[in-house]
Amino acid sequence: MEVVFEELEVNEDGKPYNIRHRAFYFSRAVIEFVKKSSSEKVFYSMYDQLVRSATSVGANLVEGKAGSTRKDWKNYFLIALKSANETKYWLCLIRDTMDETNKKKVVELINEADEISNIIASIIVKAG
Repeated sequence: MEVVFEELEVNEDGKPYNIRHRAFYFSRAVIEFVKKSSSEKVFYSMYDQLVRSATSVGANLVEGKAGSTRKDWKNYFLIALKSANETKYWLCLIRDTMDETNKKKVVELINEADEISNIIASIIVKAG
């Protein structure tokens, strides 16, 4: 089943304005990265944790939008922020322990995770 979002508006970098959309595409990029990456046993656990934390970001943002109270909404967004920060941890660990071939892609993913983290934090702060 394909997730269908409302019309996708993008910024000048081609990234979605809507944070839920952006988190979805980020999760998809992480999954594609892991599918193409090293299959050395030492990376299995890190890749598993990476996929779990990256996909948790968008899932919690979607849950937060459906939250029944403001407190409920904020809690889901805080969990999404924590997941985004955890994702950066796993990506940095992978970057610093892998060979040079995929480092450029990992750095791109780290940068996107950082931007998503900053956006979520800004939303939380502005919402009060």
